Amino acid sequence: MNASVMKPLWKNGWYATAQHMPSPNFGSRPPNTVTDLLVIHSISLPPGEFGGSFIHALFTNQLDWEAHPYFKSIENIQVSSHFLIERNGALWQFVSTDDRAWHAGVSTYLDRSDCNDFSIGIELEGLEGGGFELAQYDALRDLTQALADQLPLHAVTGHEHIAPGRKSDPGAGFDWQQLQSVAQKNNLQWGAFE
Repeated sequence: MNASVMKPLWKNGWYATAQHMPSPNFGSRPPNTVTDLLVIHSISLPPGEFGGSFIHALFTNQLDWEAHPYFKSIENIQVSSHFLIERNGALWQFVSTDDRAWHAGVSTYLDRSDCNDFSIGIELEGLEGGGFELAQYDALRDLTQALADQLPLHAVTGHEHIAPGRKSDPGAGFDWQQLQSVAQKNNLQWGAFE
């Protein structure tokens, strides 16, 4: 294909390879913010159940709170993530990387609070502490590389590391070694660190 007609990988913070489903749950980053952190999460709705569209509905404020008893415990929350990687490796994007997604909550990274301001949130469909699929790791490595090519990333860490005691995802089932090659190639800190 002629390079002059190739579709760009990024446009206004939207990744061309991902399926797009814009969320209303986002805001502007503070002025002069450097987006240098990736935060890995895990999510399943209801907990332990995979597939379906409940996560998409949650991130777009369309979740039917009556569809499952668990949903009453999270009723009316407004959250989002930049990306979701489903069990089969399908990649979805909900918020532009130029904007602030609502994924980290009360959090701190290297004495910087409110990680939403300077991070990219990536949700993996899975149970907190459970295992993940090889297709998800493949998609995560590809996405991490694409983000590292686009942003001045410094580190990749888990929600549990920036909100200890409050969050424990992605948890013990996440294999940090799966990110070793892309982290080393891009000189990223990865996993748990101070």
